[in-house]
Amino acid sequence: MNQSQTCQVSIIMGSTSDLPVMRKAADFLEQMQIPFELRALSAHRTPEAVADFAKGAQARGVKVIIAAAGMAAALPGVIAALTPLPVIGVPVSASLQGVDSLYSIVQMPPAIPVATVGIDGALNAAVLAVRILALSDADVAARYENYVRTLCGKVEKADAELAALSDYKFKTNC
Repeated sequence: MNQSQTCQVSIIMGSTSDLPVMRKAADFLEQMQIPFELRALSAHRTPEAVADFAKGAQARGVKVIIAAAGMAAALPGVIAALTPLPVIGVPVSASLQGVDSLYSIVQMPPAIPVATVGIDGALNAAVLAVRILALSDADVAARYENYVRTLCGKVEKADAELAALSDYKFKTNC
């Protein structure tokens, strides 16, 4: 991102050990040409930095925050408590196959919502962020619609390949 672009999506993770999961979100935002930032902030180890980030994000032009966390997974909820921006939580499978993270993120108290995707679901978090941005940006909407068309094309191609598959004696194309 060059200095003239305003960051529209913040991808926040509790630790850089979450980067292999969160890279899918960054890759999709890159593909969609959405300016984003990557940050490592911890709700438990750097609470003041998290508060400063969350309280200042909107003023910096951020429109959506994607927050990943494993284990106790407090980061998305803490951020949601401190900003009016939409927060999308990504539970990371750091322990207990990520179920602990999922429960921590999805069970927010009333008036502190965190949209939550599946365990390690960073791609879906980025897709949701793009859909939110597309509501007020026709260029983003057009890029997203093109992406959806490519998905349809991939499925149609796969279906044709399966129809042509002749490895099975009893397979039919009913």
